[in-house]
Amino acid sequence: MPPRIPSSSGAARLPLLHLLITVTLLTLAVALWYLTSYSLRDEAEVRWMPPARAACDPSAAPCTARLGGGAELSLAVVSQGAIRPLERLPLEVRVSGTSAEAVRVDFVGREMDMGLHRFPLEAEGGGVFRGAGQVSICTEAVMPWRAKVVVDTPQGRLGSWFDFEVERR
Repeated sequence: MPPRIPSSSGAARLPLLHLLITVTLLTLAVALWYLTSYSLRDEAEVRWMPPARAACDPSAAPCTARLGGGAELSLAVVSQGAIRPLERLPLEVRVSGTSAEAVRVDFVGREMDMGLHRFPLEAEGGGVFRGAGQVSICTEAVMPWRAKVVVDTPQGRLGSWFDFEVERR
């Protein structure tokens, strides 16, 4: 049997190999998170229409948007007072000028990724959809949010957005 010659290069390669495996796994995890987040949002299929007014607080008054072809939607947070983090928000969306098969409201952070907060609403009849939603808490004193309303219609997915702010208390 030939004599073994100690190799210092094999011992140095082992920590480097562990580091490369860890970096690869972290890269795969980030890529999968991004892919999952993107596929859940499915915003490529939505035809977005701007809101009727740039500044509209859905807790103060219904916010509206024209969806084209005479269709319109409005979003209202039916509660007393301002929107608060982690509180149940009764949501109401009214759709007119087209038949709506389904409606959902997504809450997303405007300046910070707060994850996907998606709330499908239930049809009440007459173009009215109701349900409950919630915005998460943030470390900022004032957090800018966007409510994205998506309506499934025979013409495809139509949507609009409404910006508002939530104060932490």
